[in-house]
Amino acid sequence: MKETLKHAEEKMQKSLDSLQSNFASVRAGRANPQVLDKVNANWYGTPTPIQNMASITVSEGRTLVIQPFDKGTLKDIEKAIQASDLGINPVNDGNVIRLTFPQPTEERRKELCKSVKKYGEDAKVAVRNVRRDAVDKFKAMKKNGELTEDDQKEAEKKVQKITDKYCEEVDKAVSAKEKEIMSI
Repeated sequence: MKETLKHAEEKMQKSLDSLQSNFASVRAGRANPQVLDKVNANWYGTPTPIQNMASITVSEGRTLVIQPFDKGTLKDIEKAIQASDLGINPVNDGNVIRLTFPQPTEERRKELCKSVKKYGEDAKVAVRNVRRDAVDKFKAMKKNGELTEDDQKEAEKKVQKITDKYCEEVDKAVSAKEKEIMSI
């Protein structure tokens, strides 16, 4: 029973971690190197994350500077950024690529908040699915005689308490991200 609870909590934590990584890719007007996490450039015929091909730094708060380790990959990185869904045009000066993030409009910030809420809801669904799996496991254990009915009820209460805790964490994370997006 304890192992099942521990396993459920680990899975719920992974859902929360996944939510945080999804939030990192939401472009809120500030330059954040994590927006490039899901962008892969062609490197000698192999799709490679840009972080593995270049150093990425933030300059002046709204600009990312991408300095490739191999200058020959500059064009490939530029093409990958243009092909991505970032919506930012890279500026290539022959040595580095600069990405300047514009200040999002009020309408764009509201759209970003909607996507943040959707990420949050998806995370809560994942947490609830973990709870359901744990409860099913407890029912199976009771059926097999491994748990008494009281133990099953106690285990279900504990997994519900863990679920509530993680749903609250998701709500806090969503609220903090919305506040960040809406602040200019």
